[in-house]
Amino acid sequence: MSVSALTIPVKKTFSLLLFFFMSFFVLMSAAQQTLASEVSAEDSLADAWNALSKKNYTKKAKAIEVITQQNPSEARPALKAMLEGQLYYAKRGKALYFLKETDNSYVFTPLFDADSALEPIVQENRRGFRKVKVNNRLRSMIRQFLAVLQLTHEDANIRLSAVQELLKNPDADAAGLMENTVEKETDDRVVAAMRTLLAVIQLENGDEAAQQSAINTLADSLNTSAMNALMAYEAPTKALQNKAESAIQKINDKRDLYNKMETIFFGLSLGSVLALSAIGLAITFGVMGVINMAHGELMMIGAYTTYVIQLLMPDNIAMSILVAIPAAFIVSGLVGIAIERGVIRHLYGRPLETLLATFGVSLVLQQTVRSIFSPLNRSVETPEWMSGAWQINEVLALTWNRLYIIFFCLAVFAALIAVMKKTSLGLQVRAVSQNRTMARAMGVRSKWVDALTFGLGSGIAGLAGVALSLLTNVGPNLGQAYIIDSFMVVVFGGVGNLWGTLIAGMSLGVINKLLEPWAGAVLAKILVLIFIILFIQKRPKGLFPQRGRAAED
Repeated sequence: MSVSALTIPVKKTFSLLLFFFMSFFVLMSAAQQTLASEVSAEDSLADAWNALSKKNYTKKAKAIEVITQQNPSEARPALKAMLEGQLYYAKRGKALYFLKETDNSYVFTPLFDADSALEPIVQENRRGFRKVKVNNRLRSMIRQFLAVLQLTHEDANIRLSAVQELLKNPDADAAGLMENTVEKETDDRVVAAMRTLLAVIQLENGDEAAQQSAINTLADSLNTSAMNALMAYEAPTKALQNKAESAIQKINDKRDLYNKMETIFFGLSLGSVLALSAIGLAITFGVMGVINMAHGELMMIGAYTTYVIQLLMPDNIAMSILVAIPAAFIVSGLVGIAIERGVIRHLYGRPLETLLATFGVSLVLQQTVRSIFSPLNRSVETPEWMSGAWQINEVLALTWNRLYIIFFCLAVFAALIAVMKKTSLGLQVRAVSQNRTMARAMGVRSKWVDALTFGLGSGIAGLAGVALSLLTNVGPNLGQAYIIDSFMVVVFGGVGNLWGTLIAGMSLGVINKLLEPWAGAVLAKILVLIFIILFIQKRPKGLFPQRGRAAED
């Protein structure tokens, strides 16, 4: 065999060996680089945690960026603790701790749960620890990063709060995050807020086509940031400037509409209280012709009953209001029956004397309450299920306590109509109110009907007191603020007419709230009084005059 024939396989073998060796070195190099990058990432995260204990705020800012990018499980609680001033570090070792203050001690809990070498430390002072300090720039930065971390939270309300936090200081980085998140979002409120954020950023950084699209999006938003962005917008062309001005006008029109709706809602809640307080007055005056100046004090008794029930049920405030409703009705009703049996029954047919007598009773009841509860105002705690508001959009929010009061008024009114229409007591009350003499001739015991009617009206006044206790403080003069308004409602609606009282109460409440923004609270009441005086000159018997004895008299 020739030499040339042997050299060919040797060259091939050498080439194969060289290829294998080079491949091996390449793979080893890649593995080392991957391992180095992982170690570098771990080192950078560890360095970031260590940098939080430094005094240099620039290093802290870079550390916060690294922690947010790596997003370990400790990132969110640590950043939140920094923002609240509850993140500390040990002077020795620089380990990070959460601080929790108790009555007599300070509890320092390690940031990393997996660190078995560190245990919670309890001591009487903060010696040996220092707070991780932040400045305004870092606070803003932390809020932004916390909002970014919360965009993936399972609770839609938390995600919405996160987007709203980003809207306070929108930037291009947030835009990239939103674009990747908005398509996966399922909650309509969060989607709307995200699109608003994207539009604000496009308005600042996009080209003319993007700016035009952003203006269209912001015109449909009621968010304050949308309005601020449009107000600060410097349009490159006249057409875009006109479009932005039209968008601002559209937003203002929507805001005015929703503000009026909120005013009407507040008027309906005020009207509900007026209607509740006036219904009892309408019943007693319609049946017996008694001008009861102590009606406001019966409302006060209902409010104090609510306060006492809460004192007896301090651990169950949610149920205390439900217990207070029948309790206030019974207590105020019994006081009303006592007033009728002790004073009013001797003064039938003399309305001016009943006015003076019941005015004296009101003074006695006020002084009695002052002697028992002191002259100081008391507060009734609103249950959790009545707290907060129903947020319809960024402008319109309906508070739950006022919404429940409106429903409560309608429920009481429906129950009273059912009693008057479907029960023997209601039949007798209607008979006495229309013709007392004929009712007596038919065997109706008018004296007991008077007592029970007065008790019914007083009990409803107590229910009005329950509603009032949730809106204002409870005090001896609580009823005095509503007695005049109650008489105006009765006169305006028609004496003794329940439907007229409900409509009049709601109407006067809404009118009062519509007048207050430009006339003021005092002048608004004066204007309402003038309106009622002029109205009574045209219709002396009110909106819905009663038929029967009241009409004949």
